[in-house]
Amino acid sequence: MSVWSRFTRFIKSIFGGAVSAMENPRLILEQNIRELNDQVPEMNENIATVKANMIMLQKESNKTEKQVKDLTAKIRTAIQSDREDIARKYAMRLESKKAELERTENQLTNAERAYEKALKVKKAFMREKEKKIQEAKDALRQHEQAQWQAEIADTLEQFEVSGLDQTHDEMLNRLNEQTAKNEARMELALDSVDTEAMQIEEDAEELRAAEIVNQFKMEMGMTDQKESAPASEEETIDLPSEEEREEPSKTIGRQRTQSE
Repeated sequence: MSVWSRFTRFIKSIFGGAVSAMENPRLILEQNIRELNDQVPEMNENIATVKANMIMLQKESNKTEKQVKDLTAKIRTAIQSDREDIARKYAMRLESKKAELERTENQLTNAERAYEKALKVKKAFMREKEKKIQEAKDALRQHEQAQWQAEIADTLEQFEVSGLDQTHDEMLNRLNEQTAKNEARMELALDSVDTEAMQIEEDAEELRAAEIVNQFKMEMGMTDQKESAPASEEETIDLPSEEEREEPSKTIGRQRTQSE
């Protein structure tokens, strides 16, 4: 191997590695998508040019074919009129127009084939373009998900490395311990207080307050003696029996006779 070949290989190895390191796959795929989309208008323009040429040849073919028909009719008319000299002139022009028509038809056939081929190429290109764009989008989406997962992994690793997990658990344990101590102190304080005695004192105060209010009412004449003196538990109220309720008229009659 010559010295120059070795030198060029050395240069390529240096710059090739640098270029590979500088390349960003995501940016390159996005650029490829843009380039594929930019090729569609250019392809449409080329197809339009081919179609325009085909249309022009079609018009020229129709025009030449019409001229051939006109010359043929003129030759026949001249022959019928015994004007062979005029017929010979039209005959030379007819031969030229027939040759021109043949060339135009050949060109038109080639143009039609070229147009059909261009449409097939465009169809294949569009199918391949959509496939590549979809592949690129899928790769970009997976790349974004991988980056997100990598960020989460880095965050978790930083937690573990910096000791945040241990500090977090330690602080939680301390708070839970303090909460348990405060709850225990509250239970002990409640147990040390005689809540039944306090309730009895509150009930006694309410009874005393009710008695004072009743005394004020008696002094003010707002209540009679029966209301002021509460009935004892032993006192009962006599209610009429069922027979007395059923025969009120008999009872009233008996009372009247006794009174008389």
